Amino acid sequence: MTTRRERANAIRALAMDGVEAAKSGHPGMPMGMADIAEVLWGDFLQHNPTNPHWFNRDRFVLSNGHGSMLQYALLHLTGYALPIDELKHFRQLGSRTAGHPEYHHTPGVETTTGPLGQGLANAVGFAIAEQVLAERFNREGHDIVDHRTYVFVGDGCLMEGISHEVSSLAGTLKLGKLVVIYDDNGISIDGEVHDWFTDDTPARFEAYGWKVIPAVDGHDAEAIKKAIAEATSQDEKPTLICCRTIIGFGAPNKEGKESSHGSPLGADEVAAARKALGWEYGPFEIPESMYSSWNAKEAGAKREQSWNERFDAYAKAYPELAAEFKRRLAGDLPADWNEVANAYVRKMQIEGPDVASRKASQMTLDAFGPHLPELIGGSADLAPSNLTIWKGSKSIGLRGADANYIHYGVREFGMSAISNGIALHGGFIPYDATFLVFSDYARNAVRMSALIPAHVIHVYTHDSIGLGEDGPTHQPVEHLGTLRLIPNNRVWRPCDAVESAVSWKVAIERAGNPSCLIFSRQNLKPQQRSDEQLANIAKGGYVLYEPAEKFKAIVIATGSEVELAMEAAKTLGQQGVPVRVVSMPCTEEFDAQPVEYREGVLPGWCRARVAVEAASVDFWAKYVGLDGITIGMTTFGASAPANKLYEHFGITTVAVVDALKRVIG
Repeated sequence: MTTRRERANAIRALAMDGVEAAKSGHPGMPMGMADIAEVLWGDFLQHNPTNPHWFNRDRFVLSNGHGSMLQYALLHLTGYALPIDELKHFRQLGSRTAGHPEYHHTPGVETTTGPLGQGLANAVGFAIAEQVLAERFNREGHDIVDHRTYVFVGDGCLMEGISHEVSSLAGTLKLGKLVVIYDDNGISIDGEVHDWFTDDTPARFEAYGWKVIPAVDGHDAEAIKKAIAEATSQDEKPTLICCRTIIGFGAPNKEGKESSHGSPLGADEVAAARKALGWEYGPFEIPESMYSSWNAKEAGAKREQSWNERFDAYAKAYPELAAEFKRRLAGDLPADWNEVANAYVRKMQIEGPDVASRKASQMTLDAFGPHLPELIGGSADLAPSNLTIWKGSKSIGLRGADANYIHYGVREFGMSAISNGIALHGGFIPYDATFLVFSDYARNAVRMSALIPAHVIHVYTHDSIGLGEDGPTHQPVEHLGTLRLIPNNRVWRPCDAVESAVSWKVAIERAGNPSCLIFSRQNLKPQQRSDEQLANIAKGGYVLYEPAEKFKAIVIATGSEVELAMEAAKTLGQQGVPVRVVSMPCTEEFDAQPVEYREGVLPGWCRARVAVEAASVDFWAKYVGLDGITIGMTTFGASAPANKLYEHFGITTVAVVDALKRVIG
C-alpha cells in the first residue's frame, strides 16, 4: 500500500523529469507543493477524470502557473486523458503540456494561467458564478449547484496588485466556497523574498474579511488535511490557508534555494533527489500500484452519477428551471433571441434617436436584458457614466435569485480577470465596463480574454477627445489601435444607436470569444440605411453612403467621426465630386469577411482614400495605403470642451474635405 509521501513523491518525480527533459521549466514549486496537492486531490477535490466538464465538479486553479508540471502530474496520475508521452514532451511544440496551463488545450485545466495573480482573479469569478447560480436555481432539498473553487497561489501572485483588488472584493461578497492555499516558500526568482516582500499576509486577508488559517506545515499531510477540512466546514467567508513549504523539496543541494525555482535541477541533482526521496524508479516510470492508488476515475464517475440522479429529481420537481439551467450551461441563446434582437435593431433604425452611444448601449441592455437572464454585468465604479445599469439590474451584493450586477469598485484589472472566470465557469455571459483610457489598467486581462478565449464583453465609454474637459489623462488616443492588435479580439466603435445595438447583438452571439464595445460620451447623429446596409453592419464595415455617380474617392470612419465623413461627402457631392462613405465599426470583423465582400466595399482600383477617427492615425495605413490620408490624433489631447478640441486638432468636416481633394489630386 502506498503512503501519502510516496504519492507526493510521484508528483515530484514527474515534475523533475518533465523539466529535465525539456531543459526548461520550474521544478521547485511542484516539488514544494506536492504534499499539499496530494491531500487536496486525494481527500477533497470533487471531480471526474473521465468527464472534465461535469458541471458540479470543484474547480482547481493553479494561479502560480509556472509550476505547471504539478498540475500535469496530477491530471496524469488521477486518470485524465493526458498520457505519459505528453509529460515527456513538456513545453514542446504540439504537446498538451504547455509551459503554463492552457484552457481548451489540456483536459482538466480550468483556465489559462501564466501572468501571476490572474488565476486567483479567475477563481474569484468562478466563485461568484457558483454563488449566483446557486441562488438562482437551487431549491430546498435540491442543491444542484454546490461546488468549491480551490486555488494554489505563490508569493508572486500575492505581490501582484490584482491579488489585492480581487481578494478585497471576494471578502466583501463573502464567497464562502473559495479556498486559497498559499505556498509560502519565501523564494522567488531573485532569491529570498524577505528583502522585498515583508507583508503580514494573514493580517492582510483577515482585513479583507477572509477566514485565515495560518502557519500550516506544508509537508505534514495531517496538518494540511485538518486545515482544508476547517476551510470547507463553513461557507460564510473565503478562506486563505497559509502553508509554509520548502521549494524544491527533496533536492538535497537545491531545496530551499532560488536555483530550484526557474531552471532544471540538472541530471546529477535529479539523481540525488531520487535517492533522497527514496524514489527508485527511472525517468517517467510510475509503478502500477501508484497508478492504482491515484486513479480517480471510478470515484469520479460515481460522484457524477450521484449528481445526475439528483438533477433528475430536480427536473421532475422543477421542469422549467431544469430546462433553463441546461440551456444556459450549453451556451445556447433563448429561442426567441434573433426575433427580439432583430426587432430592436429595426426599431432603432426607424426611431433614429439622437443619443450618445453610451446611452444607446444602455437602451440596448434595457431591450435585450429581460430576454437574457445569463447576462451578468458590472462597472469599475463608473456605472452612472458607463450607463451599464439597466432597468432589470440588481446587485449581487444584495443576493437573491435575480441578482445580476456587480459593483466592482475601482478595480479595472481585477474586474476584467474576474469576468474571464465567470465566463469560463459557465451559465453566464459577463460584461464589464470602465472608461476607454482605463483599459490600460485592464489590458493584460483583456489579452487573456482573447488568449483563453473567454466569452466576455468589455464595455469602454468616453471613447475619444470628445469626452472634453477631463483632459489628456482621460482622453484615449492609442487605445483603439492597441486593442485592435490583440489577436482574436473584436473591437466595435459604433456611429449611432443602430450600430450600437448591432455591436451588442454580435458580441452576445460571439460564443467563446471576447469583444470590446467602444461608446461615446457625446450625442451621435442617427444615420439612414437601407435593409441591405442594416444587414451589413454585422460584417464590420459597409457602404453607408453611395453617391449617384461613380465615386472618385472613399472616406472611412468609425464612431462619432462617421458624421464628419457624411458631411464631407455631401459637401463634395454638391461640388460635383462623388465620394463613397464606409462606416467601419469593427475592423477585425471586416477583415474576416470573404475577399469578394471586402473588395466590394473597398475596391482596389480606388486608391484615393481618407480615414478619419479621433484616435492614433497610424492604425489606418492598412486601409488607406501609401497614397491615402488619415485624419486623427498624433499627440495627446487637451482640456477643453469637445467641439473646441475637434477644431484644435483638425478633426473637422473641412479637414476631411481638404484631404479628399488632395487624394483625388
